[in-house]
Amino acid sequence: MTNRVVGIDIGTSSLRGVELRDAGSPRPELMRYHQIALPAGAVNRGEVAEPNTVAAALKTLWSAGGFTSKKVVLGIGNHRALARDLAVPKMNMKRIRETLPFLVADMLPVPAAEALLDFYPINEVEGENGSEINGLLIVAVKEAVQGNIAAVQLAGLTAVEVDLIPFAVSRAVCRGTTFDGAVALIDVGQATTSIVITLAGVPQFVRLIPAGGGDLTQALVLGLSVDTPTAESVKREHGLAALSTTNHAVEATIISEATSELLGSLRNTVSYFSNTRPHIPVTGIVLSGGGSQLDGFAEALGALTRLPILVADPFASVSVARGIDAAALQLTNGAYTVALGLALGSTA
Repeated sequence: MTNRVVGIDIGTSSLRGVELRDAGSPRPELMRYHQIALPAGAVNRGEVAEPNTVAAALKTLWSAGGFTSKKVVLGIGNHRALARDLAVPKMNMKRIRETLPFLVADMLPVPAAEALLDFYPINEVEGENGSEINGLLIVAVKEAVQGNIAAVQLAGLTAVEVDLIPFAVSRAVCRGTTFDGAVALIDVGQATTSIVITLAGVPQFVRLIPAGGGDLTQALVLGLSVDTPTAESVKREHGLAALSTTNHAVEATIISEATSELLGSLRNTVSYFSNTRPHIPVTGIVLSGGGSQLDGFAEALGALTRLPILVADPFASVSVARGIDAAALQLTNGAYTVALGLALGSTA
């Protein structure tokens, strides 16, 4: 009997799912993928606000997408999750996880009992007091995850794992592509932008920025006094491309101002990594997520960071089941990167 799992990307405005067979094998098989829209307000910045509404949407996703497995992997990655550098005394992973609440209590935004904690090891070094393991401390507020799990359970599904979205992105991208040097993988969602800098496929640094493509939409709604569908249309039509100052001056100003803050944050994040780790130069940027599809966004980020924008194929490391249109899959422009990465990380 083959093992199947579904990675679920719960976005602010949509649900995306990717079902894999034998996720832990060298070349898993992509069985199906699908997405549906979510009602406004059902999810707020990555957190399920209306579990019953999202549960109904999940049932629709399963029916419309033809998913067969009820085992799912969820992602976390908003302002109530964080990753920080941490060095711990050398010990096995079981012992590290057991001692984390005591080791990092003074670093947490909430009491340890209210947080989900994990540790991602990167390398081993000799410290002043003996061997240490350098890695990333992963923290998520339990409350921020509970609504998502509740929605899954209400839909009759079983959450077998919860993973950090930046790790899912790195897993999907780096399994299929080999890069020279460190690469910044940036996923621009509707409400949150994640950055993970990897070296030889191993995450070295993670940041989550509470901003995304939805902030530009909202700026256009307010600035132009239009509804959300019209604002989305303006985004698609104009983007950051040169606009006529005569006919579209207002749109150009709003788009430029709303986007420049996120672009600046991304540049500063990459610069911070480079300044604190001069021995690991960042050689390029890989973009994914709907917000990164804004016309001119990639060019503006490349110019601001002075780094090339690299192309990656997240589906290069999986085979595609018979009946799936591979060409249509490529045209999704990385929209399923998070869902794919979540499924790839399953050990269930």
